[in-house]
Amino acid sequence: MQTTRIEGFFYLAAFALCIPAANWLIGHWGTVCPPDGPCLIPVAPGVMAPSGVLMIGLALVLRDLVQRRLGARWAIGAILAGAALSAFLAPPALVMASGIAFLLSELADFAVYTPLQRRRLVLAVVVSGLVGLVIDSLIFLQLAFGSLDFLSGQIIGKAWIVLLSIPIIWWLRSWDQRRGVQPA
Repeated sequence: MQTTRIEGFFYLAAFALCIPAANWLIGHWGTVCPPDGPCLIPVAPGVMAPSGVLMIGLALVLRDLVQRRLGARWAIGAILAGAALSAFLAPPALVMASGIAFLLSELADFAVYTPLQRRRLVLAVVVSGLVGLVIDSLIFLQLAFGSLDFLSGQIIGKAWIVLLSIPIIWWLRSWDQRRGVQPA
């Protein structure tokens, strides 16, 4: 059991690092970085999204893994700390949008993931991630930019990360079953 707690703290640290990474990416890295807007990356042919989508998609998956290894209380604590960190580290113009979108999307992810995860881990990660990414995208774009212009790009970019996690989550579930590890 000690190994699973160590894994949980690794996931927790990675989750926490996603927040400043997303805020840094949106202002500093992309194929296009307009002076008054977010840096953008292509997420599908002809579809661009703010570059922070990569880290937010990853945060949705990592939050699920924190809960799996450390339990619901740790996950709720991570969400609250993440929202505060997001608001604290976001560029001034994005503080409210970043903090509120993060908090609400992660709580929605938590609400969907929790009842599904014991029986259907892969399904729980995918469905909760999709719910969380849609909520995050809608709230962040509306609050940050007063527009949903990048909505399809936000959803596609985050969905790529959630979908790319499926083999890893499937492997983790199989590995846990072989070791007789139960979720926290």
